[in-house]
Amino acid sequence: MSYSPSRPVAYACLALSMSMVGAYVALTKPLSLALPVFLLGWMRFGIGAIAMTRWLVKPAAEPAISGHTKMLVFLESFFGNFLFTVCMITGVSMTSAVSAGVIMSAIPAMVALMSWIFLREKIGLRTWLAVACSVLGISLLSFSKAGHVDQLSDAAHQQAWLGNLFIIGAVMCEAIYAVLGKKLTAVLSPKRISAIINLWGLVLMTPMGIYAAFHFDFTAVGADIWLLLLFYALAASVWSVWLWMTGLKSIPASRASVFTVLLPITAAVIGVAVLGEQFSMMQLLAFAIALSGMLLVTLPGKQGRDTGDAGTVSGKLPHQS
Repeated sequence: MSYSPSRPVAYACLALSMSMVGAYVALTKPLSLALPVFLLGWMRFGIGAIAMTRWLVKPAAEPAISGHTKMLVFLESFFGNFLFTVCMITGVSMTSAVSAGVIMSAIPAMVALMSWIFLREKIGLRTWLAVACSVLGISLLSFSKAGHVDQLSDAAHQQAWLGNLFIIGAVMCEAIYAVLGKKLTAVLSPKRISAIINLWGLVLMTPMGIYAAFHFDFTAVGADIWLLLLFYALAASVWSVWLWMTGLKSIPASRASVFTVLLPITAAVIGVAVLGEQFSMMQLLAFAIALSGMLLVTLPGKQGRDTGDAGTVSGKLPHQS
């Protein structure tokens, strides 16, 4: 039987996973300014593939992967790795890390909404309110000038608005990934899931990554960027995915989803403390509304009566990117 951690250890894994995701979402900003999108994504998956080579080996006790599971793994990587990475890196390069954190707090509500649309799961009033909070928070953010472009031209504001749209695309990719991947932990180990979806991400990114590499001057990149790339690759492809899948071995998704609140908080903190960004009043209001929606959709209801809401939340969130 596969290892199932104790509840405190599982909680720690979930919290660390989401904090790590928030950190690398914010730190993607300097990386995206130094490296082309597809080259950055390609190197991220390549480093992850090297780090997880041994995880690709099929354990003796694991049953053969069915055709349905293989397709599920491919689609999970396509949406959750390939498209998510492209949308997130492009979006963060055009907007602020704080704005990205606010928008990504909509992930639980988006997962619930897509579960209702595609899986016909019942969702209650709290989830609809959470979706409304997410839409309102993102709308306030998109129609205000993001923190680091407050004093810039309308063209800069337009670029930030477009960047916000890319981040919304990343949220949708992650929600699709979550809906598709709910059953994977029942048939594959966390290590195998992490390794296989990363390998697919590498395959999908390779043609454009090689093209970008031939047209890029690697000598112009400083040592600090290479170290940041190493952290980003290991955190996004290896550590955060493995930690989240490990936590889910012992914790129901409805309870685990509460830890997603750490993603936007960490992204915003890193954006302000490390990248020197500032909260505008409109960003602060959007952030508060978005977090309210997250709490509505993730906190358990009284005596389990809201399990329909909570149960729709992801079995695996951004690893992502």
